[in-house]
Amino acid sequence: MNRPAFLLTALLSAAPAFAATCESLASQALPDTTITSAQTVGAGLFAPPAGGRGDNSAYKALPEFCRITATMKPSSDSDIKLEVWLPTSGWNRRYQAVGNGAWAGSIVYGDMAKALRAGYATSSTDTGHTGGSGSFALGHPEKLADFGWRSEHEMTLKSKSLIAAFYGAAPQLSYWVSCSSGGKQGLKEAQRFPADYDGIVAGAPVVNWTHRATAAMWAGTAALKDPVNNIPPAKYEIIHKAAIEACDSLDGVKDGIISDPARCKFDPKVLQCADADGPACLTAGQVEAVRKIYTPATNRRTGELLSARYEPGSELGWRAIAGGPAPFGAAVDHFKFVVFKDPNWDWRTLNFDSDIALADKIDDGTINAIDPDLKAFTGHGGRLIMYQGYTDTNIPPGNAITYFNSVEKTVGAKKTTEAIRLYMAPGMNHCGGGEGPNSFDMVGALEQWVENKKAPDQIVATHSTDGKVDRSRPLCPYPQVAKYKGTGSIDEAASFSCKLP
Repeated sequence: MNRPAFLLTALLSAAPAFAATCESLASQALPDTTITSAQTVGAGLFAPPAGGRGDNSAYKALPEFCRITATMKPSSDSDIKLEVWLPTSGWNRRYQAVGNGAWAGSIVYGDMAKALRAGYATSSTDTGHTGGSGSFALGHPEKLADFGWRSEHEMTLKSKSLIAAFYGAAPQLSYWVSCSSGGKQGLKEAQRFPADYDGIVAGAPVVNWTHRATAAMWAGTAALKDPVNNIPPAKYEIIHKAAIEACDSLDGVKDGIISDPARCKFDPKVLQCADADGPACLTAGQVEAVRKIYTPATNRRTGELLSARYEPGSELGWRAIAGGPAPFGAAVDHFKFVVFKDPNWDWRTLNFDSDIALADKIDDGTINAIDPDLKAFTGHGGRLIMYQGYTDTNIPPGNAITYFNSVEKTVGAKKTTEAIRLYMAPGMNHCGGGEGPNSFDMVGALEQWVENKKAPDQIVATHSTDGKVDRSRPLCPYPQVAKYKGTGSIDEAASFSCKLP
């Protein structure tokens, strides 16, 4: 059967015109890089290697793609694994890099799959080591540099080269999309290599890595160093309910969420047992531990603020930071393997009045992403979206606000409004989850901002129970907050508007 000429022309123009075959990319020469494989993977046939992160069912919906694996060695002690995935049809002419969590140590296949399904060429790296511990850093300063900043930049350069070699054209736009350590990696890219990306989504970024570790140690020592202060995880629920009861209605809406924790002055002493310890009350030692968790980490000698606090409303997630037998593992690893360089270091010996300054001195910008000067990034049209959940117990939420304020002071209020947004999400945990609205499309908002100059004045977030949406709210650009209009359902985003508090 003959096709009409116009239809044949359309089909030919839609067909991919590759500059190289996938398999031929195995011989592509890249600086300090060895390509270990380049193979076409059929639609729905990808299976992640053992230990790969992500939901395996998600890979069944993947289109056919060119999978490239490589090892990068930018230093004599580097061994950075890289994967680049290139769709063989439907490429949107864009590149989306994905980052890592915690101490990294693996390729993030789940996030790569999400990007690939959306039509992006994508890549991920293990940042130069295997496994989620910080032990790799002991005696390996080059590997620490790879983890801190170098692996992401090298990945970006190599990925763009392979994209150009395969398609015969460089990506028209490049995006970084990630959360947690990956959020920090995105900020590091904007700070050190501002030309690498046109748009960045940095969720729950570990902006100040050493001071995040400090906050976790502050909470952990408060609850775990002295057994009399230990809070049984079974009591987190009663603390949470009391905090919500005390502060829920401060925003004028009683909805089970503390919308602005900074205004919450909840004192856990109201839960102190009248007599003996019991399941529905706190001992005096437990009250003191809760108070300290709610208190910013501070140098007691100088009064210097070291980190923002864990906010009221976050109690259901305290197991990681206060549930023992030791403080948050990623924090302990930092002091053990990076600061004191001693695998046998005892976390109980940490001195908040001297050791944090030592940690900052040792880091010297290797991991921390606190440089507020984003002028070069915004100067070429770069756009940055940060988001942070208020009930996050991995990252003290106020640290994101501290960094945003420092950027605004450095870049200027006008340019910050034009190019940088921070969204604080009430009731959201680390990177998602929680009792508040926690599902949203930051990538779509970034695309609209970069490609259509449509700034995201608000982003609608939803909360679901058993797969059904039961609440929506606008996320507002900080310092604006969602204010109830006075009419309409409190479970509908349309009943709220973004205003200054």
